[in-house]
Amino acid sequence: MKTGYQEKKLFTTAIYHVFTFLFACVMIYPLVWMVMSSFKNTNEIFRTAASLLPEKFTFENYKVGWRGFAGYGFGNFFKNSFIIAGLSTVGAVISSAVVGYGFARIDFKFKGFWFACMLLAMMLPFQVIMIPQYIIFNKMGWVGSYLPIIVPQFFGQGFFIFLNVQFIRGIPIDLDEAARMDGCTIYSIFIRIILPLVKPSLVTSAIFSFMWRWDDFLAALLYLSDPLKYPVSYALKMFSDPTAGSDWGAMFAMATLSLIPIFVIFLTMQKYLVEGIASTGIKG
Repeated sequence: MKTGYQEKKLFTTAIYHVFTFLFACVMIYPLVWMVMSSFKNTNEIFRTAASLLPEKFTFENYKVGWRGFAGYGFGNFFKNSFIIAGLSTVGAVISSAVVGYGFARIDFKFKGFWFACMLLAMMLPFQVIMIPQYIIFNKMGWVGSYLPIIVPQFFGQGFFIFLNVQFIRGIPIDLDEAARMDGCTIYSIFIRIILPLVKPSLVTSAIFSFMWRWDDFLAALLYLSDPLKYPVSYALKMFSDPTAGSDWGAMFAMATLSLIPIFVIFLTMQKYLVEGIASTGIKG
């Protein structure tokens, strides 16, 4: 026999799930619309915009989109994106872990000051440093290459450093002291003790870094001028031509394909992502 409290709780739970489901439908609708529109003819996309299902499924948009434009195929653009996102992720994860270990475990002069500077740098919008960075990289002769996009990632990223600091601070200091008694240096402690224990934090950093670099449009717009070096995020814009007809079908098809790497990474690494964020929040 259910009590009044149990019935009220069941009703509240049901209402919560209904609203959550409706909200999820609203959030995911644009994505579903884009995917389904990639199977429509370009003329049909906006003529039947209210309808999700195409009148006739066609894969022509994928064929046309994969051929790219001006002789540059999307296979090349995907390769460029993997190079940029892959190298940037490796650099950001490794360097942020090293710097985070330094802030969490090593005492040095003005440690609090430099940590505060890092936090302040995190709060600066990219638009504030965009022009100074461009001037510096231009004087170094890096503009037109991947160097301005990839190299800065090898000097640590504020959010990932903060994430690692919070996670490492949650690891008992006794482990470090025991390792020192066994003859370990600060470097071997970091490699043998800290890194295996901060795996969730490293994976979380890797996921976010890859996603941000994969979706980065502004950096490619600023520093790249050769279509042969364009990543997917910038190449998608080439399907849009305000002076003529835009091939929306091909654009939606390639945009759908561009989501697959992110979806696969999130699906396979979701466990570590949730563990990393939750553990860092509790231990911080």
